[in-house]
Amino acid sequence: MTAPTIPGAEPFSHRGSGTAGVLVLHGFTGNPGSMRGLAQACADAGFHVELPQLAGHGTAMEDMVPTRWADWTRDVEAAYQLLAQRASQIVVMGLSMGGSLTLWCATQHPEIAGIVCVNPATQPQAPEVMEMIKGMIDSGTEVMEGIGSDIAEPGVVELAYPGTPLAPLYSFQRDGLMSLSQQYGNLKMPLLLFTSVQDHVVSPTDSDALAGAYGGEVERVMLERSYHVATQDYDKQIIFDASVAFARKVTR
Repeated sequence: MTAPTIPGAEPFSHRGSGTAGVLVLHGFTGNPGSMRGLAQACADAGFHVELPQLAGHGTAMEDMVPTRWADWTRDVEAAYQLLAQRASQIVVMGLSMGGSLTLWCATQHPEIAGIVCVNPATQPQAPEVMEMIKGMIDSGTEVMEGIGSDIAEPGVVELAYPGTPLAPLYSFQRDGLMSLSQQYGNLKMPLLLFTSVQDHVVSPTDSDALAGAYGGEVERVMLERSYHVATQDYDKQIIFDASVAFARKVTR
């Protein structure tokens, strides 16, 4: 029995007017609340939109502890198929782990028209960090300090969990990023990549590595004023406007 959804963390679904759709994906320990503004901007522009609430997210931290990379990719694929029922051209957009899942989705669906990644996690942690996480899990530690709400603008808070469940984090790295990080050169659809100059959760070098390895056209936008959760920060309007323009261009 999962806990009720946190008010403001609900999934978002919108029926647009044309043939183009946008799949929007939130990050690790976050929820649809951090991406609702971007999803709404896409909906206002006439796109069909799906913003799923990934397994274990947006309810209670205890619900996330048993979830793994396979649960989140399953949810992404289900949302993609739902969107594909009403959109023949799809753009996928994601923040942080949502950016990782965007890249994963692109490896599964080469027909995707374009992708947008905001401060994506693209590289697995170093082996010694992985060993440390595994050691903490083996010793019975379930949760470490939280990574949510890295936002520069005062008074703006992300509705993220207060802690970081370790087994899901380990799965994200081992089952997700380890193999995914070898596949960026195979992706050919256009990529719009937003990188916060100052990010306390995912190093900007993850974006550098993606841009360097990517197999298709890359448009890069550096965000000077925002931290990790840039979709809720000072530069959010830059992200909304550029993402909508990009989606229009690649689905034209």
